[in-house]
Amino acid sequence: MKAIIQRVTSAKVMVGDEAVSSIGRALCMLVGISSDNNANDMERIARKFLNLRLFDETATGNRWTESGEAPGNTVR
Repeated sequence: MKAIIQRVTSAKVMVGDEAVSSIGRALCMLVGISSDNNANDMERIARKFLNLRLFDETATGNRWTESGEAPGNTVR
C-alpha cells in the first residue's frame, strides 16, 4: 500500500463539469491499494493519517498541533 497525504484548505472531485464531492479544511489522501492489502491495512493507514498533527490550532495559533479529527476539520 502506498499513500500520499496533503493538508488542504479545500478540495473537490470533478467528473466532467460536475463537482461530485468536496471538503473544507482537511487532509487530502491519495492511496494505492493492491490485492495483497486487506481491511486491517486500510484501517491502520487511515488511523495513522487521522492522528498526524498537521494543522495549526485555531484558538492559540500553535503550529502543527491539531490532527485531522480535530473540531472544524472534515473527515469523509
